[in-house]
Amino acid sequence: MLHLSAAIDQPTVYDADSYVDLVRLAEHGVLDFVTLDDGFARPGPDALAVLSRVAPRTNRIGLVPTVTTTHTEPFHVQAAVATLDWVSRGRAGWRLEVSATEGEARLFGRRHAAPVDALWQEAGEVADVAARLWDSWEDDAEIRDVPTGRFVDRDRLHHVDFEGTGFSVRGPSIVPRPPQGHPVRVIDVTQGHARRTAARYADVALVRVASAAQAAAVRAELRADAGRFGRDPGELRVLASLLVDLGGGEHAAEPGHGGGGPRRTAEGPLYRGGPVDLAELIAAWHGQGAVDGFHLTPAEPHRDLERLVNGTVPLLQHRGLFRTFYPGSTLRDHLGLTRPANQYAGERS
Repeated sequence: MLHLSAAIDQPTVYDADSYVDLVRLAEHGVLDFVTLDDGFARPGPDALAVLSRVAPRTNRIGLVPTVTTTHTEPFHVQAAVATLDWVSRGRAGWRLEVSATEGEARLFGRRHAAPVDALWQEAGEVADVAARLWDSWEDDAEIRDVPTGRFVDRDRLHHVDFEGTGFSVRGPSIVPRPPQGHPVRVIDVTQGHARRTAARYADVALVRVASAAQAAAVRAELRADAGRFGRDPGELRVLASLLVDLGGGEHAAEPGHGGGGPRRTAEGPLYRGGPVDLAELIAAWHGQGAVDGFHLTPAEPHRDLERLVNGTVPLLQHRGLFRTFYPGSTLRDHLGLTRPANQYAGERS
């Protein structure tokens, strides 16, 4: 099954309706999820807050904000992501990112910038403790027994005493276990520093590459590493990330542009062409087994997302490569991922 997702980044836009319109458009195209980037060194509204605002105005599409694991409190981050999963009824994801600059560190004044490898090791620890905290409530921990006045079965709450290299966390969480068990974790592995963390903890890996061969090599590496960590490699989805410019139509490809793209640019691999050529590119890469799908960043959000949804997607649907409706209600359903078992419930049993 082919997976498609899109970025809805608009760094200078603070009007919630603009984001709602984009996500609804992506949902009309039956895309798996949208992402909204964020960070301490970039302008724009808080991604998690924006998508929490979008959640009640949409029904099925996954919502994946970027939330950095650097300079933030893991306990608060996991609770916020779990809350997004609750308010969206099981459609939340979390794109993990790190903050590596000294300028970002000065915003907090608690420590200096650390090497990127160390930050991604810390990100892995945050991903680990988040899963433990999500599991600290068993699914049936809420009993709401009015006659006895008991809200929670304490036997189904579990303490989390976690010591990381730079932080410690005690549980249980303040938020009941999310509808998905674990909201979907997404990591961009383009730079390489994040690949070990992604292989161990990510459900979806994004990689910006300019050829199917490069994508296939990264996918094989990630899945092999996931297997070494004791995971089922088939539970890791690898999506190729492309910047797409659909403004010039099918004849916009420059000489040597490979039928519309992608071409390497300072912003990453760029596809420039029309919806038909883009459908051909997506079908070719997926047909070769290079990727599980694509994560597309529109050069002009409203224009290019509309052409993607109304042009490229119907062509892929006509070929039987992409679904015509959502078969389930959660982001894990869209991605074909199982709901994780609670790691503490088995110990109690």
